[in-house]
Amino acid sequence: MKVLVIGGGAREHALCRSLSLDPDVTALYCAPGNAGIAEVAELYPVDALDGAAVARLATELGAGLVVVGPEAPLVAGVADAVREAGIPVFGPSKEAAELEGSKAFAKDVMAAAGVPTARSYVCTTPEEIDSALAAFGAPYVVKDDGLAAGKGVVVTDDVAQARAHALACERVVIEEFLDGPEVSLFAITDGVTVLPLQPAQDFKRALDGDEGPNTGGMGAYSPLPWADPKLVDEVMESVLQPTVDELRRRGTPFSGLLYAGLAITSRGVRVIEFNARFGDPETQVVLARLRTPLAGVLLGAANGTLDVQPPLAWRDDAAVTVVIASHNYPGTPRTGDPIEGLADVAAQDAPEAFVLHAGTKRDGSGAVLSAGGRVLSVTATGADLTQARERAYRAVERIRLDGSQHRTDIAAQAARDAAQD
Repeated sequence: MKVLVIGGGAREHALCRSLSLDPDVTALYCAPGNAGIAEVAELYPVDALDGAAVARLATELGAGLVVVGPEAPLVAGVADAVREAGIPVFGPSKEAAELEGSKAFAKDVMAAAGVPTARSYVCTTPEEIDSALAAFGAPYVVKDDGLAAGKGVVVTDDVAQARAHALACERVVIEEFLDGPEVSLFAITDGVTVLPLQPAQDFKRALDGDEGPNTGGMGAYSPLPWADPKLVDEVMESVLQPTVDELRRRGTPFSGLLYAGLAITSRGVRVIEFNARFGDPETQVVLARLRTPLAGVLLGAANGTLDVQPPLAWRDDAAVTVVIASHNYPGTPRTGDPIEGLADVAAQDAPEAFVLHAGTKRDGSGAVLSAGGRVLSVTATGADLTQARERAYRAVERIRLDGSQHRTDIAAQAARDAAQD
């Protein structure tokens, strides 16, 4: 099978890495890709938001499967254009992707499906905003209704900051604060059958101790030793399957990756948000633990044959990923800085530790430069979280990027707790 992956971040590098290790994949392409993906896939330039251009490229390459990585192309209807060209595609339709494209739409689907989530108000006027903020009180949770690349959510005790964020959005969802730890659970679905992956936890705040501004994600780990062993079954029954069933009932079946962001509250599991694609950086650790070859599972979702897919096989290893970000991220990042030490990681830490590229490019001389806010995801596996952390941070120390930043506490508490147990 020839596979074309659309996107150019660390999530897509993780997907391409897994697909490159799949013996059924005879050719692997990525558009537009990045400097790291170029090592495992053939890169092609494309406007990822142009469905006709993506479908044309897939046809020219003879792709037997197209995997759409980021949310913006899905919400723009790129998967629909590829399907219309007669090519199997992993990714929901434009209508189904509204589950991520609109927080208000997601709330409506959850209400109809009986999915537990936070109480909320959809607001479009200053008066509605003030009323909702007063109704819930601090901490205030304010979400831009549309896509915001993981940065559209503000959680704050400062009502002025909450109000300012709300007023800057065209339409906003204001909801009650959910206590308890957060969990990311991915599920692959063909619109009927739902196949859950292993849960992960990511770290949204920029600084150690969950301080600083929200980001797209500064690291992640899997498995979650502290989680209830029945968590996946519970979420399947109360969240994932009902949501897929409701979307099918509406005539907008969801085929692709359904990502449930969950809070494990004192009152039980609650959905914080849905995404319509693999999450970044959780994908990096989840795929590092997946033993089942990836291409056949994604093709099964695209073709509607997940019901005959055997159970997924997982490694017992733990996985940790640490994001190296540019100077000033999540503000306007500095780009164009040379990245050194990548060869050292490959020579001294592989295969237990490896680097997945996010915002990178090569200059005319072949040197790798920073080209975005989140630059690299350094990922490692180990017998447990402690070993995986040690290997990840050892690799991080080998990488040199002027002005870069990373958190030093990814999976630290979970590793300590697991060691005490």
